[in-house]
Formats: sequence, C-alpha cells, structure tokens
Amino acid sequence: MKFSVFQVSRKGARDKNEDRMGYCYTSGSAMFMLADGMGGHPEGEVAAQLAIQTMAALFQKEAKPELANVAGFLNNAVRSAHRQILRYANDRGMLDAPRTTVVLAVIQNGAMSWTHCGDSRLYLIRQAELLMRSRDHSLLEQDLLKPSALRSDNVRNRNVLFTCLGSPTRPVYDLVGPVNLQQGDRVMLCSDGLWSALSEQDIVADLMQKPVDLAVPDLVEKALRLAGSHSDNVTCLALEWETPDTFETTRAAITTDSILDGVFASTVQAGWLDSEADDLDDQAIERSIAEINAAIRRSAQKKA
Repeated sequence: MKFSVFQVSRKGARDKNEDRMGYCYTSGSAMFMLADGMGGHPEGEVAAQLAIQTMAALFQKEAKPELANVAGFLNNAVRSAHRQILRYANDRGMLDAPRTTVVLAVIQNGAMSWTHCGDSRLYLIRQAELLMRSRDHSLLEQDLLKPSALRSDNVRNRNVLFTCLGSPTRPVYDLVGPVNLQQGDRVMLCSDGLWSALSEQDIVADLMQKPVDLAVPDLVEKALRLAGSHSDNVTCLALEWETPDTFETTRAAITTDSILDGVFASTVQAGWLDSEADDLDDQAIERSIAEINAAIRRSAQKKA
C-alpha cells in the first residue's frame, strides 16, 4: 500500500479539545479513525479517547497482517468501543456516561470499507468530484423529519443526533463498502467543527487542488476563521491513495510494502483492550445500562 496522510486537530473557541484521531497500519491493512466527544455530557474527551484506543488495540490484535473479515471487524470495533465507554461509566458510578461520535475506515487489498456513528463524516473524492459521503445520524440527514419541521423558521432539533457511543441505547451505525480505490483518490475524515463551517464545494476544491499535507491545515484554518468565536473543535484527517502499480511514488509518505509481517505502526497513544471486553455480551451491556439508569432514578428521588 502507498498513501500520504496528514491530520490536524484544533481546540477552536472551546475550553478544551474533545476530538481524537489517529491511524494504524500493518503491511497488509490500514485503519483511520476520528472521534468527537459530545458536549452536554461528562468527559467527552475520555469517551473519544477510549473509542480510538479500543479500536486501535482491536486492529493490532486482529490484523495479522490483514483482517480476516473487514466488515466483521468494523462491526466489532464500534460495539467494543461502546462497551468500553459503558464499562468506564459503570466502574465509576457515573450517572451519565461519556459519549462520542466516531468514524472509522479500513483499507485492505486496494478497497476501503467504513462505518460511522453520529455526525463525524467521511468524504471520498475522485477526479475533483465528491463520490461518496457518510450521512449523519440526525433527523435531517436521515429524512426522518415531518414536512412542517423543514421550514426555515423551524430549525430546532433538525441536526440533533439520535445515536452515539456511550448512550443508554445500542448505537446505530452504518457499514459501507468495500469500494475499490483509484490512483489519486482522496479520503477525508472530519468532525462537525469542520464540515459545519465549510461548503462541500470548498472541501472538494481544497483536497483536489493541493496535496493533503497542505489541504488539511488550510481547511482547518478556514473553518476556524469562518466560525469565529462560535468555533467548535475542528479535526481533520485526510489521505491520498496511490495504486500499487504506479511506477513512481509522488508524495506518498507511507509505503507498507517493506513492512515485515507482525509489525504494527500507530499514531494512537498506547492503550489496551480490556481483557473482559470481548466477553461483554448484549446481556452484560443491558445490565450495565440498567445500573446506570437505576442510579439516575435514585438520584432523582433523593432530589425530589
């Protein structure tokens, strides 16, 4: 595999940065991740970090050097991250669990598959056109709004998410792919702090006209400038794909052909996969959720 990749995360006008991102690769597989800790709930940055670390640890465990089942891995990665966040909240007796969105892509054998939960997005751009984009899990993006709610004077809750990792309900997530990549394809993962400030035309133009190591920081700075004092955390990770039969590498920063089997490279801060996480089945998840909800009810009764 040959690809160039660049990532940037900025705090914006927020008190702290609750976004996390990273990528991992072996000689035969690569994974790219981004998580956006949700405000309005405690420790969003913890939820995002737990999600990224859990998925990276699972990738390291299963990519030997390729994943046996990419779709199965993506499904397990999202569920494992969700479980780890619930476990974290339950172990600390938290009345409200930390929550995060996530978008995750795997490239293997020249094809990309991805999943997402929430409104962190993936863009696939080919030959200066937007080929595919993930759809947010919001009422507006999923076409779940009644016609009356689409009026310009009735905008409340249109972009509110109905799913995320760490919520008391099972996360809703989409699996897409595999999609064969072509020479020069650009793939971008970003948090809502970027896409909410920029048009799709701006995103496509920047990514296609510049190498990713210039386009990514330019897009982030543009989003921060346009959002001004209302800027959210802005995080962006983008890559340019090169096909294996390309005679000469252009700007690719990473070539995995020379990596030995068993070697794992990662930009994610070292973490570990809870040995009990793999055994946390749906019943255990429901028990954990029930315990959190029971604690919330007890707290409400005391206040009453």
